[in-house]
Amino acid sequence: MSVNNQEIDTLRRSLSFGVAAAVALMAPSSGAVAQAPTACSAAGTPNRFVEVGGALFAYRRIGPAAGTPLVLFPHFRGTMDWWDPLLLDELARQRPVIVFDNRGVGLSQGKTPDTAAAMADDAAAFLRALKLDRVDLFGFSIGGFVAQQLLLQEPRLVRKVVLVGTGPRGGEGMQERSPEVAKAAVQADSFAGRLFLFFTPSDESQQAGRHFLERTRQRTQSVDPEASAQTIQAHGAMSAEWGRAQSNRDYLKRIGNVQTPVLVINGVRDRMVPTANAYALAQAYPNAKLILYPDAGHGSIFQYPRECARDVGVFLDGALDGPA
Repeated sequence: MSVNNQEIDTLRRSLSFGVAAAVALMAPSSGAVAQAPTACSAAGTPNRFVEVGGALFAYRRIGPAAGTPLVLFPHFRGTMDWWDPLLLDELARQRPVIVFDNRGVGLSQGKTPDTAAAMADDAAAFLRALKLDRVDLFGFSIGGFVAQQLLLQEPRLVRKVVLVGTGPRGGEGMQERSPEVAKAAVQADSFAGRLFLFFTPSDESQQAGRHFLERTRQRTQSVDPEASAQTIQAHGAMSAEWGRAQSNRDYLKRIGNVQTPVLVINGVRDRMVPTANAYALAQAYPNAKLILYPDAGHGSIFQYPRECARDVGVFLDGALDGPA
């Protein structure tokens, strides 16, 4: 069942929603705030809903109707409105782009799972509910954990994968967060937390971060609510389970058999998921490429949205390496 945004007010009244390895160093570009949103932009596109296993999942789709959809998986406590609308608009110039709230997040119903495997199961069910049998994945941070897991669980569903600011199971520095990082990740002022976590201390990076946060304020109607306390707790448990070191060696061997083309992206100074993990992924996947952005941290794709969209587009539009 697919529900158009025109029915959102009725749905809100009648349903219970969730509460509030080639390395390229790219030159910086202007962090100017995007123009006012249009009806077809990421900031103005309608919310839609589809039934998945008895629960309604919220999603948005922008870009052309034809082509392999690029499906985005967000970071810790991230909702659809935490994506950079400039990045989404740039990605959607040449392909359909889908963002969604997984189970229990934002506008989607249900209880948020606490493992990557369960989140990947829900993501696969969501894609099938949309009658999609072949997609590209874009996983950011813990969304990258889910994308990696989905690739292992449903390899025939996935054409290509972009992994951003993420790492393998049990990756370097992923077992415990520093007190500063842990505090910023859950603080009530999510804007201040993201500015600290996603960007480096340099004046240029901080300025780019402020521009990014301003862009995320563009949407003023049908806004996604903040992640609930249950979602934050579940995401934390999932991140802790994924970060345990015991399974790292076996996991790297396992993904070494995956022939799907993978693009790994990160900033050179990631304080959340250390950049060494980007190298580990690029080395483990046999058909991987690596891009690092300069003077950038965990949110490198928000510091360089146009460059990211360009690089992702080149990767997705290129000939498939290995088996199709």
